[in-house]
This record gives sequence, C-alpha cells and structure tokens, in this order.
Amino acid sequence: MNKDLIKIAVDAYKGHVVGNYSVDDSMEALRLALIEANGGSTKLDYRAFRDGKCNGVFAIVEEILNKTVIEGLPESCPLFNYVDFRNLKEGDSNVFELRDTGLFIVADIADGTQGLRRQRLAGGEEITVKTQLKGIKIYEELRRVLSGRIDFNELIDKVSESFKLYISNDIYDAVVAGFNGLVAPYSQAGSFDEGTLTEIIDHLEAATGMKAMILGAKQGVRKITGVKGSDSDSAKEDLYAMGYYGKFYTTPIVVMQNGHKHGTTDFILGNDLYIVATDEKFIKFVTEGDTLIIPGDVLGNDDLSQDYLVAMRYGMKCVMATQFGCYKLS
Repeated sequence: MNKDLIKIAVDAYKGHVVGNYSVDDSMEALRLALIEANGGSTKLDYRAFRDGKCNGVFAIVEEILNKTVIEGLPESCPLFNYVDFRNLKEGDSNVFELRDTGLFIVADIADGTQGLRRQRLAGGEEITVKTQLKGIKIYEELRRVLSGRIDFNELIDKVSESFKLYISNDIYDAVVAGFNGLVAPYSQAGSFDEGTLTEIIDHLEAATGMKAMILGAKQGVRKITGVKGSDSDSAKEDLYAMGYYGKFYTTPIVVMQNGHKHGTTDFILGNDLYIVATDEKFIKFVTEGDTLIIPGDVLGNDDLSQDYLVAMRYGMKCVMATQFGCYKLS
C-alpha cells in the first residue's frame, strides 16, 4: 500500500495542501493512482470484477475510509473527549481494564499505635465490548470517480459522513442508556429548578473532588432559566450569540449536537442535562478489523449496474466507573 498516496488522499479530503501539490493536484494524483490500480483503465465493467482486477482500487479506498471515518469523529462533538477509541485487528484482545476510582479511608490513630486496617488499590473490573458489522450499499459512484465525472472527495464525504453520523448516534444511545441507570441524589426529574441542579452538581463534586460540567442538547440547556445574575450583560451576550447561557453560576454548559434515533425523527438526547465531573474516558468504542468494500455481482442486477457494500465492524459501551449526574427536564 502506497502510504504517500493515502496521505495525499486524506489531506486532500481535509482541504490541506500536501508538499508541492495543491488540493486540485492532489485529487488528480489520486485519480491517476486509482486508474493505475485499475490496470490503466478509467472504466469498471463486469469483466474487471469477474477477473479480480479491481482489488487494488478497493484496497486504496478502504485504507482512506479507515482513516477519515475514525479520525473525523473526535472533531465532531464535545462528548468525544470522553470516548476511549480502540482500533483492533481481527482476533486482538477486546478487553478494557477499568480504573479503580475509589479513595482510601482516612482514620483516627491513637498515639503509639499502628493498629489500622490495611487497604490496597484494587484492580479495576475488566469488560469486553460487543461489536457488530455495519454497512452501506452504494452503486456506480466509483466508476464515475475513475472517469473523472465526480470529485473523489464526494465519494469519501458521502460514505464517511454517513458512518460518522450513525456512529455518533450510537454513542449517544449508549450514553443515554448508561445515565438512565443513575439513582437519587445523582438523578432527578421534573421542571427546571435552580436548587435541584445545584444539588446534583454539589453531590457530584463532593463525590469526585473534581469540577463539574453540564452537557446537553440545545433544547435541554435552554431550559436553564431564571438563574440569579442572568440579567447581566455577559449573560445577555451568551443568549444573543448562542441561544443559551454559557455557565450555570461557575459550572460550564456545553452543547452537544442532537441526533435522531435510527429510522425515526425522535431526538436521542431530548431535554436531559448530563452532569459530568471526570477526566476518565467512560465511553469505550472499538473498531475491529478494517473497513471493507465488497463488490456485488454486476450480472445479478437487471440494470447491469455495479454495486458495492462498504462495511465496518464496531461496538461501544458506556461504563459508569465513577459518579455522574442526570437532570431529566420535563
């Protein structure tokens, strides 16, 4: 695999100039390399697929998708600061060892004695993350790329952005499921009340010794109203510029892009506020193996069109190894 070619392709996708190449030069170099991998032809037909002559083309595209999908995820949402990404080869050990978040008990000591119960830092729990093969079926696009009728970025965009959106929504689903298991005093429900949110934050910071942060979708954080001092000029500027307050007193508020539940127009995050006080990556995300492009049987389609299955295997789990808070707003 030509690593320089992959770098050109990924940088061109991100709009960067590579060495002496302009972005347009990079796209043309990539297109010519794909043509070379296709035996010097700009066309893909059933004989090429029948004789296995397209493997080099697919290997290039697979490698590029491996990089653009996963590397693009952390840039798209603040929540991904808490995602522990792990890319495994087939057969690699899929085990996460959770950090022990418990603290030692401090006891009174009588003068002249060491009679204390000994404590040790116990090893954390080990978990595995179940993975599932996910795929998209497309047709014709690669032929148009090779013939110069479509920008290669358009193909990467469509596949990469589709996977990134689907993965983002899966991560949201995992977070909602994990936070749904919280109980009082770390979980409260009802209409917004300043004292209730303050109580959740105080409990969380007391339990962890760390500064809390409020995460939520726009429709959730906009329900944080009536806060003392919200008539200040800086608070008004927040509302004008963002549509919500940037802080709840000294606690930062961070908005997450909402998502739809798969196959519906129902929001995943809803009105809930998620209160986090940790630097731990509590969402475990695993990709297993490489992205695959599997060509279909051109003679099996009545219209003689060529289709491709783009597939990747991944899974995730939200692991509540420390305290979190949730305010379910009506």
